[in-house]
Amino acid sequence: MTAGLDGLIARHPSIAALQRVAQRALPRVVADFVEGGAEDERSLRANEAAFARHALVPQPLAGAAGRDLAIELFGRPLALPVLIGPTGLAGMLWPDGEIAAARAAAAAGTAYCLSHGSTCRIEDLPAQGTPRWMQLFIYRDRGLTRRFAERAQAAGYDALVLTIDNQVLGQRERDLRNGFTIPPRLGATGAIDLLRHAGWLWRMRGARTITFANYLDGGHDRAGDIASLGRHMAAMLDPAASWADVAWLRERWRGPLLLKGVLHPEDARRAQDHGIDGLIVSNHGGRQLDGAIASLDALPAVVAAVGGRIPVLLDGGVRRGVHVVIAKALGADACLIGRPQLWGLAVAGELGVRAVLEILRREIDRVLALGGWPSFRALDRTVLAA
Repeated sequence: MTAGLDGLIARHPSIAALQRVAQRALPRVVADFVEGGAEDERSLRANEAAFARHALVPQPLAGAAGRDLAIELFGRPLALPVLIGPTGLAGMLWPDGEIAAARAAAAAGTAYCLSHGSTCRIEDLPAQGTPRWMQLFIYRDRGLTRRFAERAQAAGYDALVLTIDNQVLGQRERDLRNGFTIPPRLGATGAIDLLRHAGWLWRMRGARTITFANYLDGGHDRAGDIASLGRHMAAMLDPAASWADVAWLRERWRGPLLLKGVLHPEDARRAQDHGIDGLIVSNHGGRQLDGAIASLDALPAVVAAVGGRIPVLLDGGVRRGVHVVIAKALGADACLIGRPQLWGLAVAGELGVRAVLEILRREIDRVLALGGWPSFRALDRTVLAA
């Protein structure tokens, strides 16, 4: 597989190059589901633009003949400071997409977080020696939230990621224009576009039914009907979710519990009071509240509020290895990626996700070498321009 990986990277040497190939490979309705954000997509664009406001100040003669990219999270070593974050319906891009991406993460020596909205069940994602995390929401039916946590515990997941910025669904207008609704409503134009992407249709011909697999055991799906499942899931989101629910979940989950969707420093402080083990600074990839602060812009205040007591991770806008270095300099312990791993998946399945992670690994290593910094863990604000 190494030869295939090197060949793929030689042809597509950046995340942006893989993105362009993925956009061509996928039907418009699927590509826009991956690419799109909420409403005017201001927060989506802000996530990427935020990195351009920071510059590194290298010290080339400091000497960095060998560079150490390894980190440790919750007592587990990771070879790469980039984790794969939760993204729903990855199996729509490649058959068994979540399982393929998790294998790629394991090959890279990093962690994989399964989305609540995956096309495979919690129990279907095999343990492969690297951390497996599970995402869940606080639902109106607290019993459903509890059952998700219990299933993850029984399946041996290493951490639970409670996503808190989904009180209601954001309005993703690309999906509305394309007819990517629940249930899908594809007009003639959408149907023709599907036929123009024969490669995608061919590889998906034998895929498992595209549905929210983790909800099939809850009695809400009577015939694998994604429409009824989607309506049920949207109705179950709870705008009344509160810190009391965080405390309730903390009592029931044994192991690291992270909050994803933290942007306000006060939430960072309160999370520690509630026994949270880690924070993920994220605006949901710009897919929920349009106009929310960029993840990177929110990071320094959250880091200051935490004061080094628990890990802080960044999610949103990471497209280059230098972005991971900048995030670390601003206090993040590691970064999560969402769309980039989906682009890799759309191009070449497991091999494509491995290419994404390897591109980032090479870029981070190159930045450290050129900056004169031998260790990723030692990076701090002193490497940034004032």
